[in-house]
Amino acid sequence: MGRQEWDERYRTEELVWGAEPNRFLVEEVEGRRPGTALDLACGEGRNALWLAEQGWRVTAVDFSAAGLAKARELASQRHLDVDFVQADLTQWGPPAGAFDLVIVMYLHLPPADRRRVLRRAVAALAPGGEVLVVGHDSANLTDGVGGPQDRAVLYSPAEVVADLGTGLEVLRAEQVRRPVATGQGERYAIDALVRAKRPDGQRPRPVLASS
Repeated sequence: MGRQEWDERYRTEELVWGAEPNRFLVEEVEGRRPGTALDLACGEGRNALWLAEQGWRVTAVDFSAAGLAKARELASQRHLDVDFVQADLTQWGPPAGAFDLVIVMYLHLPPADRRRVLRRAVAALAPGGEVLVVGHDSANLTDGVGGPQDRAVLYSPAEVVADLGTGLEVLRAEQVRRPVATGQGERYAIDALVRAKRPDGQRPRPVLASS
């Protein structure tokens, strides 16, 4: 889906994804000492706002003006300070070495674009920083429910690890199941989850525009 399609989807009074943070974000991050965080493809801001509530200093990026308008309104209602940025992640790059945590939740792009975004996410990590990627696994197409129906934009944990590049400590890389309520009762979506860490003392590498 392009920018216009996402704007149309977000132009509703209801929250498309709800107000609660993603369950895997909470599982992987809750209780950690807060620092600087970057939320790539933040949508309506639910994950960025949760991080801010935990004490993180958050920058959240999305290309949908409608999604960001909702996110800003929610931040105002909850008295939270989040730096929201409207940008196309295939073109925009974060500052190198600036973040203790980078999250990429359900961003589904063609492989070359996905690799470019993930390499930039890694370059944005400070020493000791972690990147968390969660999205619809390739197996969800046949064995799960919901999500994109185009295999080209789905991925496996191994593909995410390869896209992130070398030099990271992979803390977790696996398929995870997420319950989804459907008209036929509760079913499960299959997601890919990868969490990796830049070793302490390792300086970020520059990322070329074509990377």
